Amino acid sequence: MSGLLNVASSPHIRAKDTTSKIMLYVIIGLMPASMFGIYNFGFNALLLIILTIGACVITEYAYNLLLHKKNTIADLSAVVTGLLLALNLPPTATWWMAVLGGIFAIVIVKMAFGGLGQNFMNPALGARCFLLISFTGRMTTFTYDQVTGATPLAIIKGGSLDVNTADMFWGRIPGTIGETSVAAILIGAIFLVFMEVIDLKIPAAYLGSFLIFIILFSGYGFDKTYIVAQLCGGGLMLGAFFMATDYVTSPITPKGKIVYGILLGIFTGIFRLFGGSAEGVSYAIIFSNLLVPLIEKATLPKAFGKRGGLR
Repeated sequence: MSGLLNVASSPHIRAKDTTSKIMLYVIIGLMPASMFGIYNFGFNALLLIILTIGACVITEYAYNLLLHKKNTIADLSAVVTGLLLALNLPPTATWWMAVLGGIFAIVIVKMAFGGLGQNFMNPALGARCFLLISFTGRMTTFTYDQVTGATPLAIIKGGSLDVNTADMFWGRIPGTIGETSVAAILIGAIFLVFMEVIDLKIPAAYLGSFLIFIILFSGYGFDKTYIVAQLCGGGLMLGAFFMATDYVTSPITPKGKIVYGILLGIFTGIFRLFGGSAEGVSYAIIFSNLLVPLIEKATLPKAFGKRGGLR
C-alpha cells in the first residue's frame, strides 16, 4: 500500500516547494507593504490585519470541521487571503467589515467551490468587491494624517494633475492599508521573483498594456506626471504582482499569461478612464479570472505532430 499515489488539488508545481512554503513566501513578500501600512495608518491598520487573518483562518477551520473535511489551514492559504484582504481595506474600515469580508472570502468564494485550487476568482478581491458594493461609502473614504481627503487618482479623475508623484511612490498619500507605498510593494515583488514564486509575464503584460491604453485614450498622451501617477496610484502595483499572479486564478500556459495580462491592462484602463470610479484593479482582475478557462483553451499548446481539431 505504500505505493499509492497522493492525489491533491491544483496548483501542481514541479519542485520541492509545497503549497504552505509558497504561501509563506507570499506572506513574507507582503511584509514590507504590511509594515508600512501599519506605520502609515497606525493601530487600526494592525487591528484590521489581525481581524481579517483571524476571520479567514477560523472560518476555514470551522467550515472543514462542520462538513467533516480535512483541516486545510496548515497550507497558509487562508492567512494569505486574510492578509491580502486587509491590505485592500481602507484604514478607517470597521472591525465587523473586516470579519464579514474574511467570512465571505472563505465561505462563498473559496470553500463553496471546493477549496484551494478550485475557486474561480481571487478570494480576497471577491470579498473586497463584495464590501465595495455593500458599503460603498465606508470603503471609499480615506484619511491620511487624520485628515479625510481625495486620493491622487480621484484628483486626476476630477481633471487635475496637482499630485505629488514622489509621495505616491513612497506612500505618503491616502489609500488602502497596503496599496499606498509602491516602494514597499516592489521590495516584496522582487523577493517573490528571486524565490521563483512568480515570473514577470503577467505583471509585465499587465503594466505594459495598461500604459499603452492610457497613453492612447486618456487625452494626456505622454505626460510624465499623468503616467507616473496612474502607475503608482491605487492598487495597480499590489494587484499586478500579488493578486493577478495567483496560481489558481491565472493561466498556466505561457501565451495565456501574456493574453491574461493584456486583458487586465485593458480592463483597468477602461474602468479608470471611462468608469464612474477612479480605481478599477479589483474588478479588472475578477473579470479576467472568469475568462481564464477560455484563455487557457485558446492558448493550450498542441501536441507535436498533430493538427488542431478532430478529423
